[in-house]
Amino acid sequence: MQPDAYNATYGPTRGALEWGQLNFLHTTDTHGWLEGHLTETNYGADWGDFVSFTAHMRAKAKALGVDLLVVDTGDLHDGAGLSDATTVDGELSNLVFEKLDYDLLTIGNHELYYADIAYQDYDSFSKVWGDRYLTSNVQVLNTTTNEFTYLGHQYKYLTTENGLRILAMGILYDFTGNTNVTKVIPAETMVNETWFQSVVASPPGPVDLFLLIGHNTAKKETTTGTFGYVVDAIRAVHPSTPVQIFGGHSHIRDFQVYDEATTALESGRYCETLGWLSMSGFTANNSAYTGTAAPEGVPHPARKATNTSTSPWTYARRYLDWNRLTFEYHASGSQTTTGLANYTADPAAFEIQRGINTTDQIYDYRLSLNLTAQLGCSPQLWCQSCAEFNSSGSIYSLLSEALSAAVVNETRSDKARVNIINTGSVRFDLHKGPFLWDDAYIVSPFDDIFVYIPDVPYSLASGALDYINTYGTVYKRDSTSVTMESRDTCTDPFLSPLATREIAQYAHTHAGHTRRQTTTIDLTQGYVTTDAFGTDGDDTAHTALPYYDYPDFFQALGGFPTNGSLPDVVDLIFIDYIETDILAYLNATAGAGVYDESDVSYYINENFSTQTYLPLFVETSDLFQQNLDNCTIY
Repeated sequence: MQPDAYNATYGPTRGALEWGQLNFLHTTDTHGWLEGHLTETNYGADWGDFVSFTAHMRAKAKALGVDLLVVDTGDLHDGAGLSDATTVDGELSNLVFEKLDYDLLTIGNHELYYADIAYQDYDSFSKVWGDRYLTSNVQVLNTTTNEFTYLGHQYKYLTTENGLRILAMGILYDFTGNTNVTKVIPAETMVNETWFQSVVASPPGPVDLFLLIGHNTAKKETTTGTFGYVVDAIRAVHPSTPVQIFGGHSHIRDFQVYDEATTALESGRYCETLGWLSMSGFTANNSAYTGTAAPEGVPHPARKATNTSTSPWTYARRYLDWNRLTFEYHASGSQTTTGLANYTADPAAFEIQRGINTTDQIYDYRLSLNLTAQLGCSPQLWCQSCAEFNSSGSIYSLLSEALSAAVVNETRSDKARVNIINTGSVRFDLHKGPFLWDDAYIVSPFDDIFVYIPDVPYSLASGALDYINTYGTVYKRDSTSVTMESRDTCTDPFLSPLATREIAQYAHTHAGHTRRQTTTIDLTQGYVTTDAFGTDGDDTAHTALPYYDYPDFFQALGGFPTNGSLPDVVDLIFIDYIETDILAYLNATAGAGVYDESDVSYYINENFSTQTYLPLFVETSDLFQQNLDNCTIY
């Protein structure tokens, strides 16, 4: 753990993990949160703790005589300072990420928005992982040949330590917001390509399991993801061979069943969740498996994928909270306990040197990037969706105040201001406790620049918010930019088009201080998950958070007359990312051609962005400048 992080107040409540013949640890959508969540006790472990945990789990798998694979399904930055405070996102965080020896990985959409990041991924990251980095439908422009080539590898054929023969692929959803130096081939197209049909029909060797990993939702419905196309294509040739899927992108905990031999796991986001999946059913008749049939001393996966299944495959899944108590409990010999009993941690037995070194490396990087600098003290939690929009607990009420106070061009400070930004630019909650420089990236990781149109009639500007909340559409800023839909759907599960109220049951968590009792525990707020297997997937019990809808855009007003009258004209301020939406409104209302791009200019300068205004506000606000020497999360 980082020296300024907090541990969980209680550990797992489900007891021992089920160990099968083939087991998986799954991460996805880590988005730079390798330091862990410093102000959330449920998720206080860092990447060094995960490195130690993985080493113990691999040793345990070996001792049990079973296989364990560790996989990741992309999106490594745009979410925290460790990944986003460098000149090119991921310059340092990738070095930390690489301390974990993954068996298989794939790419996310956040690796493809900008050319410099895409080439970093191609030139450096993919070379570290070699044929373990699977990008079956993602290509990059080779600047030497001027032709597109696969950014990673199309597939990998591997044999596990215990003889299982696996054909693996990595499939990104049909992402369209990528830089034009990359190409994403739709899965529906990919499955008809010669290479795919050839490797499925005539693989390099016998296949005991098809493994699909992808930055792609777990659900089969093609409106939300594209795994279904791939499974259907495999099933046309291999009707009974098991297919195991690991997804991501929508930031939820989810488990889905496609058929009696195909399931899919999705493991949350932001180093809040570590996914666990185990399966059994391999025999000499259906595989080359040579390991233990039923490992001793541990529970086994016992659930069929469907109630009518006649296949031999049984499954278990678990969503682990990302904290030291969870990791230490499952890595130790404590699986004989219930998990509800008081668990005594043994850090010396848990930590390995590589994990300790990784923890130290993270802290050194945080220091070098000035991420540990305390700018203020947050007196409460402000959240995206656990409080009613614009209420006292809503982060949008806080940010409206910050926009009014901090986004001011001093040469035009006498002008009234209407400032509009999209809620999708806000990525996370602001928790009670020290406000570090890192929190500026955590709340607003996107570097969107404030621009404006001067002297817009207030009668016109006042209608902009309602209009774009009603009619705002998906636009690109330029050929290398991000579409609003594609970026926002990987921002927060409640913004996803997957569902509305359905998603609320996957509430992301906010830890609070709890009182430990002798035989019972006071549950903290956190994930309460319902998936295709029911409600028993969460490794640690929590109480669910409330959920409230919020709009796509919000605004802040500033510099209005103190006598309560309305100004005749205002500076209409907005971020460059939504420029097309604003111009569309103005021309739909004022008349075509009245406003165009030539009317838009930087409001303060070309560097004043959504990463700038909140720390500026915090440093000058009495609200955040109290209790600096005694600032805690409790």
